[in-house]
Amino acid sequence: MGHNAKLNGHVMVKGYWIVSVDISNPESHKMYIAETRSAFRKYGARFVIRGGKSEVVEGKGRSRIVVIEFQDYATALECYRSPEYAKAIEIRKGSAVADIIIAEGYHGAQPTDG
Repeated sequence: MGHNAKLNGHVMVKGYWIVSVDISNPESHKMYIAETRSAFRKYGARFVIRGGKSEVVEGKGRSRIVVIEFQDYATALECYRSPEYAKAIEIRKGSAVADIIIAEGYHGAQPTDG
């Protein structure tokens, strides 16, 4: 299937959650992580970046970066707005502060193209 799926000859670009988070209570944040599982399974989420090394080289950032991939932008929005994820948001409020951006992927010319 590759990086982007095709539907009726049209490329469906992926949708992404780009999350920047500071965790203030690691123990209760574990409950948030557990609560996200049902929404992420239902909407086919796939972690691209989950913690790991990162460095803010310009602007401001938070201590942890997460990027989650969905089959398309609409699905990424649907997951965030779902009742399943709403439960997780309530739990996260007591354990972390997050900036979450939902963005559409890009399928076009690249600098390495001939």
